[in-house]
Amino acid sequence: EPRSPWCCLAWTLVIGTMNSLVFLLNLLLMFVIFTIVLLPTIVVVYFGFQCHSQVLHSSARYCKSILDDNSSSALIILGFVIMSPLLVVAMAIYCSLARRLQLLVCFQPYSLALYKGGRWCRRGEGAPCCARGCNTQLKAWV
Repeated sequence: EPRSPWCCLAWTLVIGTMNSLVFLLNLLLMFVIFTIVLLPTIVVVYFGFQCHSQVLHSSARYCKSILDDNSSSALIILGFVIMSPLLVVAMAIYCSLARRLQLLVCFQPYSLALYKGGRWCRRGEGAPCCARGCNTQLKAWV
């Protein structure tokens, strides 16, 4: 049966807040994974730009003794070349972790706010997720 207007508004806010928190958790997890996996690229490109004479031209000792303009250019190119495979690896790690934690199934439908009788339950061993009927065959992707 349908909920009252005020109850519907309250449940909409609760479900919207919960969906926002799940979204932020996904975003934080993605940021951490991409930062860790892309750290070699970030470091290589940073040192390449830092020691190149036409970009930042640092006065650090390693820039004067080890890295000249040619080696700095090589570092910049190497950093951008290894970025593509590392992006694929980072996305694969995020997708497998999100699938294992069932993060994409944790988004609640707004029909829970409109009608009484919908229930939240635990899906499998993991996250508190599914909405109506607790369908165990529900998958976020095939």
